[in-house]
Amino acid sequence: MKKKKIVFLTGTRADFGKLKALIKKVENSNEFECHVFVTGMHMLEKYGLTLDEVRNEGYQNIYPFINQSNNTDMDIILSNTILGFSNYVKELKPDLIIVHGDRIEALAAAIVGTINNILVSHIEGGEISGTVDEIIRHAITKMSHTHFVANEKARQRLIQMGEHEENIYIIGSPDIDVMLSGELPSLSEVKEHYEIPFKKYSIFCHHPVTTELDNLETDIKNVISVLHKSKKNYVVIYPNNDPGSDIILKEILKLEVNKKFRILPSMRFEYFLTLLKNCEFIIGNSSSGIREAGVYGIPTINIGTRQHKRSENKSIINTNTNVNEILNAIQSVKNNSFEKTYEFGKGKSAFYFFEILKNEKFWKKSYQKQFVDQQIDFKDDVI
Repeated sequence: MKKKKIVFLTGTRADFGKLKALIKKVENSNEFECHVFVTGMHMLEKYGLTLDEVRNEGYQNIYPFINQSNNTDMDIILSNTILGFSNYVKELKPDLIIVHGDRIEALAAAIVGTINNILVSHIEGGEISGTVDEIIRHAITKMSHTHFVANEKARQRLIQMGEHEENIYIIGSPDIDVMLSGELPSLSEVKEHYEIPFKKYSIFCHHPVTTELDNLETDIKNVISVLHKSKKNYVVIYPNNDPGSDIILKEILKLEVNKKFRILPSMRFEYFLTLLKNCEFIIGNSSSGIREAGVYGIPTINIGTRQHKRSENKSIINTNTNVNEILNAIQSVKNNSFEKTYEFGKGKSAFYFFEILKNEKFWKKSYQKQFVDQQIDFKDDVI
């Protein structure tokens, strides 16, 4: 039989970390032909040109595509990616497109797949947050035929959204496979590679909230003033490239002269996990504090609305951008220890994912989606 072609799209260092275990499973299989479409932040020198990280994995079929320059608006990124990915799939003729999360590039690929009658699978749909990311995530859900979700809560949300139960598979969050693999680099190796001089440190990673740009400059100045006042050591990782990132970067780059801060454009995923596993706490509004930190029992100080209501894990301290409130949170984490939690999976995602792909029923999904009504008592009354 001819091997089915599976295309993974990755646009950021973050989603590549989530997809890595799944790509490896398909790449090493005899049943499928694996392809990786690399675009977005991966292609920007400003953010560390993480295309090199993808290439270092040794995948046979990698297609890099530049969909933006610095400061390209999100709608233009969407249109550029649709055009580039559409040309790509018309040439490749894949059997399945796999996208992750809530980024513009994933939405573009889902649109292309659906319009061209190619099966689309969405990783980690059905989750909530407090920004435009959530809107994009749910839009990708509606443009996808099948769904690989992290937990039962996410499955129930997709059912609420009118998705067929038989098209939703709980596999956990694939990055946890890497986290629990026992194959991470040592802390000394990470510190040497990235020239991190600290014995004790915390991680700071803060992204723009695209619906709250009017307050961003004031907010980030407040947050960074707290980092100074805490008198702790911080490894600082660049924000993503959403609108407003330059405002955050401007303030971050001012920290380069301060020996208590080590600034990095990006990190290899496994190296970041080792750093996270051994830090005092993670602060900012990165999803890593919501999803990954709890697996290692690391406390998170989650600032603002970007991860609103995404998790109720006790290791997460939610604050606004008030200086005193954040300082109090930093003081409080020193006295707390947290159990490891597995809200988003236990490290077997790639196994479950691959078993589903091997089932012939998976490949017989209809390209025509229909909304599944819930048990609602619809009234005939006209108002």
